[in-house]
Parts: sequence; structure tokens; C-alpha cells
Amino acid sequence: MLAAAFVAGWMAAGWVVGLDRIVRSRFEGHKFRVPSRVYTAPTIVYPGLDWKLIDLEGTLRRLGYRRARATKQLPAGQYVWGSSRARIHLRAFDHPSRSEPERDVVLRLSGPIIEEIRQLPSGREMGALLLQPEQIGAYYGLNREQRELIRVDAMPRHLIDAVLAVEDQRFESHPGIDLRRIAGAFLANLRAGGIRQGASTLTQQLVKNFFLTPERTFRRKAQEAVMALLVEARYGKREILQAYLNEIYLGQRGATAVHGVGEAARVYFGKAGRDLTLAESALLAAIIQSPNGLSPYRDPERAKRRRDLVLELMRKQERIDDAEFREATQVPIDLAVVTPDPGDARYFLDLLRRQLSSVYDSEVLSSEGLRVYSTLDYRAQQLAAKSLREGIEKLEKNFPALAHEDPRQSLQGCLIALRPQTGEILALVGGRDYGVSQFDRCTQARRQSGSVFKPFVYIAALEPRGSGPEITLASFIDDGPLEIDTPSGPWKPNNFDKEFHGRVPVRQALERSFNVATARLAHEIGIPRVIDVARRLGITSSLPDVPSLALGTAEVSPMEIARAYATIANGGVRPELQSIEDLVDGDGTTLERRRLRFERVLDAGTAYLVTSMLEGVAERGTAAGVRNTGLRGPIAAKTGTSDDEHDLWFVGFTPELVAVVWLGFDTPRSLGIPSSVGAMPIWRDFVKEMTGGRIRGAFLKPADIQQVDVDPATGALALAGCPDRRPEFFLEGTLPDAICPGGAVVGRRGDESPRIRRRFFDWLRKQL
Repeated sequence: MLAAAFVAGWMAAGWVVGLDRIVRSRFEGHKFRVPSRVYTAPTIVYPGLDWKLIDLEGTLRRLGYRRARATKQLPAGQYVWGSSRARIHLRAFDHPSRSEPERDVVLRLSGPIIEEIRQLPSGREMGALLLQPEQIGAYYGLNREQRELIRVDAMPRHLIDAVLAVEDQRFESHPGIDLRRIAGAFLANLRAGGIRQGASTLTQQLVKNFFLTPERTFRRKAQEAVMALLVEARYGKREILQAYLNEIYLGQRGATAVHGVGEAARVYFGKAGRDLTLAESALLAAIIQSPNGLSPYRDPERAKRRRDLVLELMRKQERIDDAEFREATQVPIDLAVVTPDPGDARYFLDLLRRQLSSVYDSEVLSSEGLRVYSTLDYRAQQLAAKSLREGIEKLEKNFPALAHEDPRQSLQGCLIALRPQTGEILALVGGRDYGVSQFDRCTQARRQSGSVFKPFVYIAALEPRGSGPEITLASFIDDGPLEIDTPSGPWKPNNFDKEFHGRVPVRQALERSFNVATARLAHEIGIPRVIDVARRLGITSSLPDVPSLALGTAEVSPMEIARAYATIANGGVRPELQSIEDLVDGDGTTLERRRLRFERVLDAGTAYLVTSMLEGVAERGTAAGVRNTGLRGPIAAKTGTSDDEHDLWFVGFTPELVAVVWLGFDTPRSLGIPSSVGAMPIWRDFVKEMTGGRIRGAFLKPADIQQVDVDPATGALALAGCPDRRPEFFLEGTLPDAICPGGAVVGRRGDESPRIRRRFFDWLRKQL
């Protein structure tokens, strides 16, 4: 018997030591898997802004703010909205570079325009204010658990009291198991003739969630009890309570499990755990028993009865007084608006994951609780997804041949929007339906660029090299038949309309996207110069040295095209594309911070000249339809349709925005329509929604650009008496030699002395 007892004791001791090792490894190691969260850029609100255009009230609701009646005392997280005045009590928020304190502000409104912003109670006028970033997604592990860790000392005392009152009122005195509770539960279940009441302490619940399965067996209950005793023996009550409150399951948000009171406070009330009221804390404690069955979204009356029971227990246990009890029970259930994860941003989230994976593996992203502050504009992303989806659906309705029964073979597209001055990606939609295809056509696809490549040819001819540029905006190009010998035989380009147009002005050649004129110009200056320009602007894909390159036969990504046009819009300064502003770890340490990187790759004057040409494309050329719905303000744009109409492009920019739209089938086949019918309406709808139809700003003219009148028929300078004229832009020192009227040529090369010619043109420029 002694030997048997010794062996049994030895085995029991080994079992306990094994359990202790498990407890220590979890509590002293990585307790929780916290997915990394991705946030948008903060929303900026300022006088002169159209609050309807940015959906200000909708943004407040998504951030968990609740509308209140007019009141002198407006709590943080609430707002009052009137016809001419809005008051918002903004919560404080932490941000690695743009943190904001709590502010109570008043906005004076004039229709949809914010006229003035003042801070209360001082009445100080504010030039702008920031709204906290919105979460757009997270990188989950296999269990899709979401939690926001919170320390006990950051939790309100009434939250802790509410949980202890209903889950374990003797938590602070028992050693891990509560014998009185076990005895009471045994008698209650005996009287009921079945299991009606549990006896697990808060520590036992934590052990079950951390280490064990939910099965109900005597062996598992014994393990639970022993491990609870071990946890209590090794760790303090404060640490155990903190682990429990961060681990407890509190419901679902779509397919994501909500764990911990910090995350639950965000989901149910749109606020941080430290800001919970007594009534809100009691409601969270109430639903621990059955988070889905007692969900206040599903059955608010049942949840309220359970909440009031928790408040009654708190009063009986003297955790609150009678006045606090009466006040809290009178508070109605007031929940935050349910905001499901915005699926429209999933292509952007995948882009971030690919970029982050070069530094952090997937395990880190799904467990270390990193906070990724992105450049994404929530509203721009929603509008981009809506414009692309509805635009494609409209095309399929108007052109039934484009529709396909199999969604995997349907017409696809992408839309990407940038801020040209910084390279920030504001919106990225890589396809019409992420659920059908996760392939990102903005960054991963390479397709023939068609005519959106042509401006690179004109840049190569316009920029000054050596003795000067090959052409000016007053020059003419021959759009007659062209044949170029190549290793594979003669190449004979044709225009889209199958006609030749003879001698045409440079502007008209680009505005009407003449293939032959552009190919001839590229042949004259040399394809290597065109490739050099494209490389400098940001094209990294393979560019073959063949004559057809001038017409966009090279395969490039929409992201590359967006960067190239952003460089033009930015006055020849190429930005590095940015998707991340800041990366912060779980302790608040900034791991990475965005550094704006720029490189001047094109002189500002040449960039302005090609911008002016692209404005002409939008006013009179192939993109003139962009104005059909009343879009006003400066727009520079280019249509692009590849060979056999396999790819439709539309690229356009304003002083503050660059957007690229691409349409096509993943397995290339003809769409049978031009880009002005397919891609342009999508771009137009997106920009109109973004700007409200009025585009701000202007394309600023550099100091080395001169504007003079020229004769449209000859390109000569138009002085007094010239029968026709139009204004044109020139780089300094590149004015035409010829003068209208009479077509007299002054200073023809070789005819007169260079000194006399220079003096004459110096005098002429002063007169102009």
C-alpha cells in the first residue's frame, strides 16, 4: 500500500508539475494573439469644406459618435446637429504623429458649407480639426479573434466591480476555487434536478479559456481546478483579472470573434474601455454569460433586464449606492452603429500585407498587435469601389456581349487614385468583386497601355536637350502614311479612324490621339529617348526598343501609369508612392514612419507644357466627354485603347488628384468599344463624387514659361494685324522665328548674324 501510495503520489506530482509548466509558459510568454489593425488617414475638417461632400455625420456615426439632443453638458463622443450649427464633443485619440486632445467644438454652417469652427468654452476660432482614423481591416490568425488589450489600471472601477459582482464576488479572497460557491451550486442543482448553476470562479474560467477544451468531464474539471490553484499560487490577483478581462469572449462582429472588454467597448459603444459609463459596464458584464443569446443588438429588452440584474447585485454587494443604481437603471440601451469591415478596402489591405511581409512574417502580423496607419482615404475608397462596380454593370447592360454568366470570366477593371504632391495612395480597387477574385489588377497585372503612353513621346520631343527641343507647341507634325523598316518587316501604323490627316499641329496630334503622327515623331527623336522619359517618370516594366512602343504596345501596370502621370502633375518631380504613414507596435513604439521621397526627373516647364496639352485633350480631344455631366475646373486627361480594344484606359489628373481606370478581361479579348465609352465614364463619376463637380486649384505656370499669341495656320508669332491668333505656351528662349502677318522669317538660320537675331528677339519678348 505504501509503495502504491508512493507511486500514485509520484505520478500525481509529475502531473501537477506538467500542468505548472503549461501555466508558466502561457502566463510568462505570449498571452494573447492580437491581430494587426489597419487605419485610414485622419479626416481633416476646415472652414470652407462641404460637410455633405465628405459625409461628416456618417463619419461620426462610423466612429461611434451618437447624436444627442441640444444640451449644455455634451459628453465626449456625442454631437448635436442643427440646420445652421453643429456641436461635436470630440474624443481624444492617440496617433504617432497627429495625436489630438479632447475638444468640444461648434461648427457654423451655411447650407452644406462649414463657415467657421470654434472651440468651447473659450470661443477660440480654429483653422482645422482632425477626426480620428477609422479602422478598415485587420490581419487575423486562423481563429479570427479581435481584441484590444487594456490594462487594469486603465479600466473604470465600476467595470471591474460589475464583472466581479456577477461572475465571482469572492474573487479577491478565494485561492482559485470557491468551496462555498461549489456547495451552493451543488444544492441548487440538486433542488432543480439538473445543472442550473455553475461553480467556476473567474480564475477557473480563465484557465478553461487559456488551456482547456469546453468538454464537461470529471478529468477536465480536475485539471481546471488544479491549474486554477497553480495560477493563483504563482500570480497576483491583479494580473489574473487583467488576463481574464482581455481574454473573455463577448460576441461576434460578422465573422470575427470579439474578445476582451477593450474590444467590446469599441464594438458595442464606439469608445475606449476607459470611457465606459456604469450602465455600459454593467451591460458588458451581463452578456458574459451568453454573448450571442444576450446580445443587445438582437434582444435589447432581454439584455436590459440582465444588465439591471447586474446593477442589483452590485447594489446588494455595496459596490454602488442606491442613487447610482437608480440612475444607471434609467439609462436606455444606446449602442454604436454596427459598422462591418469595409470589404471595398481588401485589395488595399493585401497590398499592405505584401509590402509588410518583406519585413514582418504573417505570424507577427496576426499576433503582435501592430497598428498600421495608412494613407487610404475612407470616402475615396468607397467612391472608387462604387464607381467601378456600377460603371462595369452599366456597360454590361448597354453592351450585352460584354456580360458573362461565369463571374470568374466577367469583365474586370481597376481604379487607383493618388495625391500627386506626396504619392499617397488614396484609393485602390483591384477588381469588381474581391470575393470572386483576389487578383489585384492595379498592381499585379501588366497590360498594353495604348495611347496613355503617347504623352511620353511628346515629353521627349518637348524637353530641351543640347541646342533645344525638337518641337514646340506651335510646331506641326506630318500625319501622312508612314513605313518603318524593322527586323520583322516593314511597320505601317494606322489611325483609329483609318484615315490620314496630313500636316497637323502638335496639340491636335495628341488631342485626337493620332497614331501615325506620334509614331513619326518618336521615330525622328529615337525610341531610346522615349524609353528614357518613361523610365524617369516611373515606368519599371520591360520597354522594348521597337517603333510600336510609341503607341503603347508595352505591357505596364496601372500603378506605374499612375506614378508617371503623378510626376507630370507634380511639375516633373517624381514622388515615391506611399501606402503607410506610420507603423506602431503594441507598446506604442513607432517602428516605421513615412519619409516623403522625391526626385526631379523632368524640368517644370516641360511638365507644364504637356499638362497644357492634356488639358486640351479634356477640352477638345478624345476625353472631351469628361465634361458631359457638368464637371468644372482644371482637368488634364488621356484616353487609351490598346490594339483590338483588349484594354481600355483613362488617366486624368487635377491639381490635387491623379486617378487611373483600366478595363478589360483577365483573358484578353476585344471589348468592341473605345475607352471614351468604357473607362472614361467611370473616372468621371468618381471624380465628380469626390469633388462635388467643382475641382479646386489651378495648374501653376512656372517662371520659365512664356505665353504669346501664334498664328494657328503657321505657328508663327501673331503680331498686330495677324488675321487669326491663339495663345500658346513656350519654354523661355524657344519662341517661333517666323512672324505673322506676311509669313516673314526673321533670323532664318544662316541668313543673318546671330548677334542681330538675339537682339531682335530680346526686344520682341519685351514688347510681348
